[in-house]
Order: sequence, then C-alpha cells, then structure tokens
Amino acid sequence: MHDRTYDQSRFAPPEIEHRYGPNVHLLDDPVALAWLARLGARETTQPELGRLVRRLYEHLAWMVLAAELPRRRIDVPSRMVSSRSEAVYRGVAVDRGAKVVSVGLARAGTVPSQICYETLNELLEPDGVRQDHLFMSRSVNQDGQVTGVHWHDAKIGHQVQGRTVLFPDPMGATGGSIAAAMTHYKTKLDGAPAAVIALNLIVTPEYLRRVTAEHPEARVYAYRLDRALTPRELLASVPGTHPEERGLDDHQYIVPGAGGLGELLNNAWV
Repeated sequence: MHDRTYDQSRFAPPEIEHRYGPNVHLLDDPVALAWLARLGARETTQPELGRLVRRLYEHLAWMVLAAELPRRRIDVPSRMVSSRSEAVYRGVAVDRGAKVVSVGLARAGTVPSQICYETLNELLEPDGVRQDHLFMSRSVNQDGQVTGVHWHDAKIGHQVQGRTVLFPDPMGATGGSIAAAMTHYKTKLDGAPAAVIALNLIVTPEYLRRVTAEHPEARVYAYRLDRALTPRELLASVPGTHPEERGLDDHQYIVPGAGGLGELLNNAWV
C-alpha cells in the first residue's frame, strides 16, 4: 500500500468572476498584477522592462502548464531508498512525454515564447518540445485603424498532431493576429492540435469576443482585463456582461494597457 494523497491533482489557478465563457481564465494574482502595473508605468524602461516580462511569463507559464498539460502516475525513489524501502514518491505529476509547441509571434511575442520554450525544455522531454516563429504585423488604413493582419514570413514545423500549441503574446488587443495564427495551426498543418492556448498579460473585451467567437475551443489565460473605455455606468458590472465593454481606443491600442510593448522590448519604433 502507498499513501493515496497524491493519486489525483485538482490544480486550477485562481480566477476572477467573468462572463466570457469557461475557456477564458482571468487570473486572480496580486503579485503578477503588481509586476504588471510596474511594466506599464511611464518610467519603466529597459532593462527593468525585460526583467519584468521574463518574471511574468515564467510565472504564467508554470500556472498554465500545471493546469493544461496531461498528468501521469510516477514512482520515483528518493535518496532515502538505500535505507528505507518506503522512500518512493508515488503520485501524479505533469507527463514528461507531453508534446508542446510554443509559437513566437514577432515582435512582442518573441521573448515570451523563448521563456515558455526554455521552461518546457526543463519540464518535459526536450525532443517533444518545439518553438515556431511567425512574422506578422497589423494592416492599417490611412486613419491608423487596424484592418487586418499581414503575414511576412514563418518558420514552422508542420507536425501538430496531438500537440498542445501555446501562443504567448503579451497584449491581446484586437485578437486579429492570434485568431489568424490559430486558424493556420488548425487548418494548414499536419494533424490536429490537442489544444490551442493563448498566454497573455493584458486582454481587452474586443480580443476575448473575437477569439472565443472564431475559436470557441481555444483557451485564453491572462493576468489582466483592460476595459477602461467602457461606459462608466457599466464598470461596476461583472466583466463580460455587456457588449458595450471596450478597451481599445480609435487606433486599437489598449487603455490603460502598457504602450507599444513590442517596440519597448526591442527599443525599436518602426
């Protein structure tokens, strides 16, 4: 007989209440919210900005992986087994054989994807871990309004059958890039992903409405919902209750948001 305490895992990250559906997870994490507020502050620049992004994504990655990756029973003798036969951990853990792809969406998603990729290589068997790269940008009209997504190039491994596909992208603004990337992975590659999951720092109501409409099976994890341009009388409501909720200005930037995070991460304003 063995201790049955760890025969099951019921881990689930704490979340705030909302009405965006069961696949949206708006995390309730005061430490992450403190870091995220510093990230968006006017005085925060490199190198502190880069350190904060790394800290936030290391934290977000382990929560998402703990919640979403398959689990399996393991039996691992400890160093004490030489003197006691009972010195064996028997219980569940993340399945090291899980196969995962982290997708780097240039530019803002490049660093977050690298962080997830490094975390995955430490947690899982490295030969089951892959990082892909997509080079995309917003298409805008003469008034600066977003009209779509323009693909520049991609470096993608074509096999996705049974893999969990992660999209670590800090700012979930319009949802255009993530939705297009998810469509590509679901329809243009070999096989069907086991799951598609967005890992965002900040999201808007517009983003959540688009992603959940176009990809209802996709999971979204985010630290913060920004909807500051919602009519004032609705801001006391549970998020997701009213279609008038709004977090994007007329140029599709998030308010309060964090500014152009892709530009800030790279100190490049083109």
